[in-house]
Amino acid sequence: MKQYILPIVDKEGLAPVTVKQINSLEAVSTEILEHYIKLYEELALTKDEVAVLRGEKIRPAFKPSRMHEEAGKTEDNAENPSPGQRPGSQKKHKTAALKVDQDLIIAPTEPIPEGSRFKGYRDFVVQDIRITPFNTRYRLAHWQTPDGRHLVGKLPASLRGGHFGPTLVSNVLYQHHHCLVTQPLLHEQLQEWGISISAGQVDALLQNDKAIFHAEKDALLSTGLSLSSYVTVDDTGARHQGNNGYVTHIGNNLFAWFQSSTAKDRINFLELLCAGKTNYTVNEEALAYMTKQRLSHVFLDALSSHELVEFADKASWHAHLNALNMDAARYRRIATEGALLGSLKKLPIASNLAIISDDAGQFNILTHGLCWVHAERLIHKMLPLNERNRIDIAKVRSQIWDFYADLKSYKLNPEEQRKEELRTRFDEIFIQKTSYTSLDMLLKRLHKNKSELLLVLERPEIPLHTNGSEGDIRDHVRKRKVSGGTRSDTGRQCRDTFSSLKKTCRKLGVSFWDYLVDRISCSDHIPPLQDIMAQRLASA
Repeated sequence: MKQYILPIVDKEGLAPVTVKQINSLEAVSTEILEHYIKLYEELALTKDEVAVLRGEKIRPAFKPSRMHEEAGKTEDNAENPSPGQRPGSQKKHKTAALKVDQDLIIAPTEPIPEGSRFKGYRDFVVQDIRITPFNTRYRLAHWQTPDGRHLVGKLPASLRGGHFGPTLVSNVLYQHHHCLVTQPLLHEQLQEWGISISAGQVDALLQNDKAIFHAEKDALLSTGLSLSSYVTVDDTGARHQGNNGYVTHIGNNLFAWFQSSTAKDRINFLELLCAGKTNYTVNEEALAYMTKQRLSHVFLDALSSHELVEFADKASWHAHLNALNMDAARYRRIATEGALLGSLKKLPIASNLAIISDDAGQFNILTHGLCWVHAERLIHKMLPLNERNRIDIAKVRSQIWDFYADLKSYKLNPEEQRKEELRTRFDEIFIQKTSYTSLDMLLKRLHKNKSELLLVLERPEIPLHTNGSEGDIRDHVRKRKVSGGTRSDTGRQCRDTFSSLKKTCRKLGVSFWDYLVDRISCSDHIPPLQDIMAQRLASA
């Protein structure tokens, strides 16, 4: 029999009493007890709903203990140990592969009796680091030739004309962009370490002479779009110069690319996808898009019949729209989106590139897929009006997650005969009628996105969610909370660049610290990240 801890009021106040104890009371019937338990559960559910409305977290669901399973496994392992192994032999010594820089022999403090035998050493490895200034004076030899010329020694390329070495510069970049240490704290830390540096010099180390990093970051997007079969996208807020702005993420399991902007509309997203090669082209793809978006036939005919079909920059394109007397903001937006899409189609992007998003309208271009987690979240956020509504929401959510598990199984083993079965189940889930009218309307709206939610049936390689983008962009959110916004355009560019390079290094298995030292010291032992990514995609 189940037992519940229920609060009942007695003469002295509240006291926990179990069901077993309550059943022993002859005055309490079974029907009253069951009704009381139901009321108690409804009260707990109401408290959770109030907590959600207040922006708080609900009580965690306590899962049953699995200690008996673990104990069973331990007993089984004890009874059937692996042949030739002793318990714990699979563990590795944590210090076995460490490089030992110094050996110190420590003799016993007690006198060693005569006749004792030496039995070797018991090693105890201690890891430590040394943080100390290391200043180098380069003495450039200066010679004057008989013909009056002056010959002077040149500084190493890794110094780039500055007074701070590559290790110090790499450390400043690593701590600021990877560890989110602010500039004032960096300045204070370097001074405490004995480095003579000003706050302005710290700012210069973080922003100046970063052209090689910006170029490598830009190459990531063009390479990724040309070789990848899909990308996931997301955006978040990013203040700049005291004004609200946005940062957009584009990436997949091999690269991450960030770009800040003042808007997050479809025009901005298309400009980002063009990867810096923004022009405006009126071709078949552009005209088809304009037709689908219901651009006026007068302007469609004017655009299609004009002798110029390609415009090099934004100024010439808008001048062309002005010449066509296209004054309506909506028509200009549709025409600009179509021209950018036509330009994008001319670039070397993957012909079957799929864009997976959270259903934000600006991302709905090319082959578009939707995130199942965001779709289910709409149902999860619904507040039931009564117990019947709560049961219906729980039932629908359970059906969706069961269906989601089957989609994951299909991705691993795509079979043609399962496609129709899954499509039919999708219809059964999202066309069903419940007691909750708002839930029915939401299911109907999600059903209209059937082709985007079931894109995985035709493209098993694409993900079912945008968790990758959500995780990648979280660093921008953390940095925004720590440092607020950026003040200079160069600072904003550096933030996007090093966020992109750091995340890409992590996805490719490259140490971000080693990458920074390699690039700043001009060692070039690590290939360009876009080349590593291209090799991974080719092998995959």
